[in-house]
Amino acid sequence: MKKKLGFLTTGVLSLGLILGACGGGTEPEEPAGDDTVDTGEGQEAEGDYVTDLQLGTGSTGGTYYPLGQEIANVLNANVEYDGFNVSAVASGASVDNLGQIFRGEMQLGMTVHIPAIEALAGEGDFEGAVVDNFGFLGYIYPEVSAARLILEAYGIEDGDYESFEEGFGDAAARIQDGQLDASFGLLGLPDSTTAELSLQREVVILPIDGEALAYVEENSDYGAYEIEADAYDFLDEPVSTVTAYAILVGSLDQVSEELGYEIVKGLYENAESITHPQGEHMTMDTVLLGSDSLPFHPGAERYFQEQGLID
Repeated sequence: MKKKLGFLTTGVLSLGLILGACGGGTEPEEPAGDDTVDTGEGQEAEGDYVTDLQLGTGSTGGTYYPLGQEIANVLNANVEYDGFNVSAVASGASVDNLGQIFRGEMQLGMTVHIPAIEALAGEGDFEGAVVDNFGFLGYIYPEVSAARLILEAYGIEDGDYESFEEGFGDAAARIQDGQLDASFGLLGLPDSTTAELSLQREVVILPIDGEALAYVEENSDYGAYEIEADAYDFLDEPVSTVTAYAILVGSLDQVSEELGYEIVKGLYENAESITHPQGEHMTMDTVLLGSDSLPFHPGAERYFQEQGLID
């Protein structure tokens, strides 16, 4: 007898019995107008450039939010630019952050690189609404990854399960209460909420391998990734899964080339001060990961050229 499973899904997701998502959001609306703004020095900036910035992260129970708080702290401590300040704010993560940048409600955002590619093409969650007013600022960390595609790879179709769209903290609570069978998530590893939940419930991270892995790779931009056995105390051996890249993007309408340059310089030359476990991935050796098929923010492009990373 086929059992109807209850899954918590949020946008682009990853296979794991209790993992919550960093993706999700609503379809973007048309952006606000391109009025000029007062710079505070008696002059108006070209376009909509501002210096008091909002950095979109994710839900408070996920990885993006605490890491985003630290990124904001590093920027505020190291970016020398008149009037600069950045506040990290909770959001619906990838899709929501891109949508808010599109509407001029945020200037910086954390996102998975695949939704960013889809946004440029008006595909996926952005079907019919091209979002192209953002540029790549840098790589953050690898995320483990993609829900419906994974279910499809294993022959599980719509109607075989009931899905829900909620935040990561809610996912963990509902699994602990026995209200959900499984959750998919785009997460940095190790994830503290997953580790905490394993103290209350028996946790299993289901592997994605063999023909199913090949199917996912052939039908998406996700790649193979191995969760190491020491990532969680409850793991006895490595687990095969798929990954995408968490990246930082910035508004082309509201973040000037000069400020974009200072943001990238200030962040990646001081990322070693980030204490969150995912901060270790933010190095000059990895800074371009996830940039394929995405436009650079002009400030980031100039910085990467100066560092000899791109032509």
